Amino acid sequence: MSSQEIPEENLPAEQSEQSAGHDEHGHGALSPADEKHPFADPGLPPHEHRIQDVDERAAKRSERAVALMFTMSMLATIAFIAAFVAIPVDKSVYIFPLGHISALNFALGMTLGIALFCIGAGAVHWARTLMSDVEIADERHPIEAEPEVREKVFADFKQGAKESALGRRKLIRNTMFGALTLVPLSGVVLLRDLGPLPEDKLRHTLWSKGKLLVNMNTNEPLRPSDVAVGSLTFAKPEGLEEHDHEFQNEIAKAALMIVRIQPENIKDKRELEWSHEGIVAYSKICTHVGCPISLYEQQTHHVLCPCHQSTFDLSDGARVIFGPAGHALPQLRIGVNDEGYLEALGDFEEPVGPAFWERG
Repeated sequence: MSSQEIPEENLPAEQSEQSAGHDEHGHGALSPADEKHPFADPGLPPHEHRIQDVDERAAKRSERAVALMFTMSMLATIAFIAAFVAIPVDKSVYIFPLGHISALNFALGMTLGIALFCIGAGAVHWARTLMSDVEIADERHPIEAEPEVREKVFADFKQGAKESALGRRKLIRNTMFGALTLVPLSGVVLLRDLGPLPEDKLRHTLWSKGKLLVNMNTNEPLRPSDVAVGSLTFAKPEGLEEHDHEFQNEIAKAALMIVRIQPENIKDKRELEWSHEGIVAYSKICTHVGCPISLYEQQTHHVLCPCHQSTFDLSDGARVIFGPAGHALPQLRIGVNDEGYLEALGDFEEPVGPAFWERG
């Protein structure tokens, strides 16, 4: 049924006044039917003003409501960070009907959910009560962006920015920016939960002055006589036992290779000074990706990493002679105590294992 057949009393009130043309936004505009366009265009319904459009006090109330939501988001984000810091990981609470649950997870979920919800709710309330709600009809146009189209887009953007009242509603603007600034801090704080901070743990091992070198196979302290020329012995620090909770982490840094080389065959001056009667101690951990080195060539004094074939010359400061390793194996300075046992004279002077960004 066309608009001409609709009874007069059922037509919009403004239709009779606007049938001859369009208002500035196209509201109530009509397009009569003809042979080319058999269906009449009823136009947009008349625009109804909201109370905020005509009453500044109502607009102020909406503005305060939006600002309150953004402020609640900021407070919830601060509560999220406080809960993350203050609530123990192992603390549980009873929540009906969920039962006993993690207090930390519950607090983090609630505070982060409130922070995100308040930003969304504030944005929706702002758009529905304070931003312009005038419907604008726009004719279809070619896809390519003509200069006139670009100018229109920029003009529409400026008009939208003006109608959003972002510049005039400073309370909303400031609280919104505050909420959007604080919410990402939740993600930053969660990065702390990836694990304990490494601090300087990568630079130090259990070796220290006076620590005995203990044979990994016999679990007995080593004497110089226990290390034969051409042999390869693996050692660990005194006091480190396999049943210890941190054994794997500590042995991954402190494992030693001990070989005995004729002093005259040692080419590196510092290596000779840090040895005892030709007995040298080097880190067992390859400096490429941290594999344990276990292959030793007696004639050449070369050790080979089985993972990627990095090769080190133990007679020349354990320098790299082949493979992808980036630097020589760290050497441990050793000596003999009063009881005749091999002991460390300090820790490694550089981090063991693969290179990392703090090196140097």
